[in-house]
Amino acid sequence: MSKRHPIIAVTGSSGAGTTTTGQIFSRMFASEELNAAMVSGDSFHRYNREQMARLAAKGQFGERNHFALAANHIDKLEALFYDYGHTGNGRYRQYVHDEDRA
Repeated sequence: MSKRHPIIAVTGSSGAGTTTTGQIFSRMFASEELNAAMVSGDSFHRYNREQMARLAAKGQFGERNHFALAANHIDKLEALFYDYGHTGNGRYRQYVHDEDRA
């Protein structure tokens, strides 16, 4: 891990508290006047929730759904961690929760 550009990853299933944990980290970093980048792991899903539900109904990914390697862009997540660790920059797409869309 880079000392100059450290990475903290918080993972878990829906409802496990990852959003709450991320909010706590954000408040901690802000109180220390640290400029932290926050990236949702959901932005690396290959499919949106509707597409995933259709594929899961067909048994495409078994019980694991969004946790299946084939359901995610693991290569792009790895590239983000690598690039950020070395340069402090990286590419990711913004993720908007389906229920937040109008």
